[in-house]
Amino acid sequence: MIDFWLAAGLLLLIALSFLLIPVLRERRAQREEDRTALNVALYEERVAELHSQQQEGVLSAEQMDSGRAEAARELLADTEGSANVRTLRLGKPLPLLAALLVPVLGLGLYLHFGASDKVELTREFAQAPQSMEEMTRRLERAVAAQPDSAEGLYFLGRTYMAQDRPADAAKIFERTVALAGRQPELLGQWAQAQYFADNKQWSDKVQGLTDEALKADPNEVTSLGLLGIAAFEGGRFQEAIDYWKRLQAQLPPDDNSRAALQGGIDRASEKLVASGGKVASEPAAKAQAKGAVLKVRVDLAAELKAKVQPGDSVFIFARATQGPPAPLAAKRLTVADLPATVELADADAMMPQLKLSNFPEVQLVARVSRAGQPTAGEWVGRSQPLASSTTAAQQLTIDSPDQ
Repeated sequence: MIDFWLAAGLLLLIALSFLLIPVLRERRAQREEDRTALNVALYEERVAELHSQQQEGVLSAEQMDSGRAEAARELLADTEGSANVRTLRLGKPLPLLAALLVPVLGLGLYLHFGASDKVELTREFAQAPQSMEEMTRRLERAVAAQPDSAEGLYFLGRTYMAQDRPADAAKIFERTVALAGRQPELLGQWAQAQYFADNKQWSDKVQGLTDEALKADPNEVTSLGLLGIAAFEGGRFQEAIDYWKRLQAQLPPDDNSRAALQGGIDRASEKLVASGGKVASEPAAKAQAKGAVLKVRVDLAAELKAKVQPGDSVFIFARATQGPPAPLAAKRLTVADLPATVELADADAMMPQLKLSNFPEVQLVARVSRAGQPTAGEWVGRSQPLASSTTAAQQLTIDSPDQ
């Protein structure tokens, strides 16, 4: 703030100089005018005296003309600066205009290149904040002063999350993505804030954000952590374990988050065992090294058993939630085989470049088709999106008309 006032004072002195110089010159010009008036009065008095002497017969006509000429020369010699006085008067509007333009120019430069609040913010950020609330106020002022700063918006969003203000954070991360582009890390932060802003309710919007983030970066840590939280809250404990183990593999060995993450994995394991399940013994990293393998138990809804025939084809396949519509892995059974448990793996890929392990998230589909067409049938069952690396057995029930 001091820098601003120093600059403003300097501009004021420059403006005053333009005003004071003409004033001083005006006083000098006034003295010149007074001197000229005095010289004219003396000239007239001298001419009157010469007339009086001529009338008295003291001066001849020739001496009268000579004296008048001498008085005139003296008058001209003393008043030769009068023309300059008039010139100076004609130049007065120019410095006055300059004096007015200097502050206007200073204001324009101030508004264009910076403002005093930005100077003050710079000084504030040079000092460590005393509290989280103070840091939040500083960041809010910084964002207000520079609304196009993606970096400032990002840090403000993280600060809002730390203060348990997910709704505000979601709005800020949305603005950040609009400015900086749809980067995986930003999408993950936005998805996480939106999930907690919606009271931990999973939505299509959150699903779309995490899908897009993991498609661009399968190891995006915020999305992996969020999917683990959502799976845990939904009672899908093995999925939560798988997501959190994938996240844990991305963290440095000395990261403080590893301990908290391991605590979450342990709690999910306890709840899985308490619900009668069994924690997969094979680590997720080793399972990924072998390629993705999904175990699926397929059954037919009781109300549909009378509406199908034993020979009807049953197609079971997995497809990417964000990717090509073609199946990544598929198996074919008949209604007579149900209920049945099958495995979908990279070995069942329809094309070499379309493998389960190439896509972080998939959806399971089971379709009954009397005509034997895998793309259209009479009845269908679909799962919720799940990680392709999950080792938990999945239950899939055919219970809806295929539309």
